[in-house]
Amino acid sequence: MRYFVELAYDGSAYHGWQIQPNAITVQEVLTDAICKLIRTPDTHIMGAGRTDTGVHADYFVAHFDTPSPIDDTRSAVFKLNSILPPDVSVFSIQQVDEKLHSRFSALSRTYHYRLTDIKDPLSRGFTFRPFFHLDYDLMNEAASHLLSVSDFSSFSKTGTQVKTNICHVSRAHWFRQSDGRMTFEIKADRFLRNMVRAVVGTLFEVGKGKMSLAQFDDVVRTQNRSAAGMSVAATALSLVAIEYPCGHGFSPTVVQPIVR
Repeated sequence: MRYFVELAYDGSAYHGWQIQPNAITVQEVLTDAICKLIRTPDTHIMGAGRTDTGVHADYFVAHFDTPSPIDDTRSAVFKLNSILPPDVSVFSIQQVDEKLHSRFSALSRTYHYRLTDIKDPLSRGFTFRPFFHLDYDLMNEAASHLLSVSDFSSFSKTGTQVKTNICHVSRAHWFRQSDGRMTFEIKADRFLRNMVRAVVGTLFEVGKGKMSLAQFDDVVRTQNRSAAGMSVAATALSLVAIEYPCGHGFSPTVVQPIVR
């Protein structure tokens, strides 16, 4: 039987989601907790994506298979949260169709990159404070061009093992949160390693007036990472939503993104 797990995590102490040979990751911590919960060693946990080192998830989905049913999933959530460290929290455990895959069945993923213009010690691990002026209208104009782009090689870390750098972005814009902070929201069917941070870093060059809209388009067309801007800090980046096809036994929990 296949179970979907909805969770969130503070990525500050982790080297991303995927298990690494010499570093602690979210996948490792969750795998250890689930193996203890269902008392089945060597249970494999598959995640919806591979967040980078230091990146957070307001919302994340993983799945695992088990030969025995979980009779009380609400109790299982409580027990799992008692095993997990304070920076990882599970919302739900749901049995789903065995054909549903947390990674390959996902239709889209949405990330937020959060900025703050004040010195706030309570949000410093989840926001970026730019010490320069940014023209958000100009950055939004540049970001809108990403909707017509298919090859995102200019914003991908080199040397990765992906077979293609083709992505389809359906949303990319800056907006002001209710608390006054600016947030960049980007939604796509898939993301490349380091892609969002490279996009934001390049948009910063536009917002600072160091790169024109025409030059931004040239960066995209060159399909060369060295032509784009620097990657911004991971601390302000968070995965906030994942969309799946209707049915298959999965009913996503309504979790509002945390405005930090």
